[in-house]
Amino acid sequence: MSERRQKILETLASELCANPGKRITTAALAKSVGVSEAALYRHFPSKARMFEGLIEFAEDSIFTRINQILEDDRNTRSRCAKVVYLLLGFADRNPGIIRVLLGNALVGENERLQERVQGFFDRLQTQLRQILRESELRRDVHLSESPGDNASLLMAYIEGRMQQLLRSRFQVAALDNWEADWRMLSNGMFH
Repeated sequence: MSERRQKILETLASELCANPGKRITTAALAKSVGVSEAALYRHFPSKARMFEGLIEFAEDSIFTRINQILEDDRNTRSRCAKVVYLLLGFADRNPGIIRVLLGNALVGENERLQERVQGFFDRLQTQLRQILRESELRRDVHLSESPGDNASLLMAYIEGRMQQLLRSRFQVAALDNWEADWRMLSNGMFH
């Protein structure tokens, strides 16, 4: 990725964080980057492509790290904890991107972006379900509910903590109370 494209995406993410609840115009973004609107469009054919660039960054960052977790750790409980922690930590470090992933910044934007975000969360849930399904083969934990039900619970928790981060205008960290929350989730999911 070119240095200018990277700068545009970083500035967009920064503006989304600095202006929670507000729509970012290409004129305002161009001004923040220090270029003309025409220059923005030389790097990205549309604002939707800029948002797509942020979604791609999230996908690459998250799924690369999840694959590393799965390679390094064989324990089901630990894998789940590390994946959930990864997602909440990513939210805390990238609040502007979380506005995109939760759809807050996509109001009035291309429907394709909403579908892309849906795919991101579906892929996460599938990954968690697979981790939990493999526990039946490993027999390292006993699940209180089906892998699908437990994956759904974890996703509801993750998305809920991300929503709290957004609703608080990034004042309440997604990882606040992590240890207590994980203890309760873990005790409910695993025997």
